[in-house]
Amino acid sequence: MIKVLIVEDDPMVAEFNKRYLKEMNGFSLSGIVHNVKDAMEFLNKEQVNLILLDVYMPGANGLELLQFIREQKMEVDVILITAAADTEKIQTAIRMGVVDYLIKPFEFERFNQALVKYKDKYALFEKKQVFNQEELDDRILHSEQRPAGETINDLPKGLTSSTLQNILIVIKSKEGALFSTDDIAESTYISRVSVRKYLKYLTYLGVLEESLTYGIGRPVYYYTLKKDKLSQVNMYL
Repeated sequence: MIKVLIVEDDPMVAEFNKRYLKEMNGFSLSGIVHNVKDAMEFLNKEQVNLILLDVYMPGANGLELLQFIREQKMEVDVILITAAADTEKIQTAIRMGVVDYLIKPFEFERFNQALVKYKDKYALFEKKQVFNQEELDDRILHSEQRPAGETINDLPKGLTSSTLQNILIVIKSKEGALFSTDDIAESTYISRVSVRKYLKYLTYLGVLEESLTYGIGRPVYYYTLKKDKLSQVNMYL
């Protein structure tokens, strides 16, 4: 069982991370703390395998905790779950060895992906003492070759220009108003799952701004169009 510590100053977000974690097999929650000082004290008393770590917290931030962990040579892995999306913090975290980086707001599918990938690597390291290059590439590094003929301007696999254009037409008709995945799915007659992929990609490109609203059950994601960023998507149409 992989022992997990949640380090998150927002009690509501910590609760959602806890609920998400409960849906995952192979993980157990060791504790929840709300600042770096308490996290350091917890780690000095308890052995954990994985930390779900926020960056922005009162007092010391999550990157300082990550540095402390590395300096103390603690055998613990870290997944950052944070609103910190600037290049400097992402690069710093990667250089200090985070195993994944989730930018808030995120969906359960991305959380699930991060933990499943971590669990697979954890189990593999527990079983094997030596790797060959193929195993290392396929099972740990997940190296991939770009298919012949694919260019940097191609849409991700599973997305098409025609569907993207249809979704953008509906988004533009919202005239800057907030909209959800369901709103676009109802207007385009495209499945929620497919629409969500396009909205996430448009958010990645900076064309949409994503916000998270907490209510009963899982959080709801809303989007707004950033008209000044529409040129970012022209190459795909």
